[in-house]
Amino acid sequence: MRKALARQRLVACAVLAALLFNAPMLWLFDAADLHFWVPQIYLYVFGLWVALIIVLAWTVERA
Repeated sequence: MRKALARQRLVACAVLAALLFNAPMLWLFDAADLHFWVPQIYLYVFGLWVALIIVLAWTVERA
């Protein structure tokens, strides 16, 4: 039962990551704005990547 729930959460994370890393979402953050001297798109991509790794690690650890 618990592994089935973990599998569903992993699939949901994969689908969400595919949607958030899709080109139209990336275009929203492709601006010349700088935050702490870093382009906005870099913060979005790497922040999302780190958040995804944390959520996946948490999901696998609980399974």
